Amino acid sequence: MPAPELTEHELRSETVYAGGFLQVRRDLVRLPDGQQAAREYIVHPGAVMIVPLLDNGRLLLERQFRYPLRRVMLEFPAGKLDPGEEPLLCARRELREETGYRAREWAHAGVLHNAIAYSTEGIEIFFARGLQAGERDLDEGEFLELCELSPAELDLACARGEVTDAKTLIGLQWLQRWQAGAWPLHWSGDVGG
Repeated sequence: MPAPELTEHELRSETVYAGGFLQVRRDLVRLPDGQQAAREYIVHPGAVMIVPLLDNGRLLLERQFRYPLRRVMLEFPAGKLDPGEEPLLCARRELREETGYRAREWAHAGVLHNAIAYSTEGIEIFFARGLQAGERDLDEGEFLELCELSPAELDLACARGEVTDAKTLIGLQWLQRWQAGAWPLHWSGDVGG
């Protein structure tokens, strides 16, 4: 039995909101059965997330107030890509700016699409090890607190529902699968700083 055609085809597209960071678009599409439907979604520039592995076996995380949820969230360091920026360069920049750390080795794990029904955002997942402390350089208006947790402590926080951030949950899963030998990481030295 042949697989059904699932692709929707854009007929018309309009920007309904353009902010400094995000765009909201409304498209008219033709469905596989020939009918038409509207699709509203957010255009996001993309982002990175870093799973920083400290030499003592602990993980470096951040506590940060996230306005849309009106609460402090526990999460791995992350940030959006600047126009034309390579994901590894963004990961190095975000780690340094938010935590003050630089890493001797990096591994790209993969990409996470955390809101596929209404956003184009893709978050490139990186692991960093051989961390060397330095000074943070937070963006204006950025306030966060660094904390260290063991993988087991983070796992318990997730199990208790204290961590609900999708990228952090996926980062922990990727870490656990890598530590179990199931999902390989390919490490390379950081020659760019």
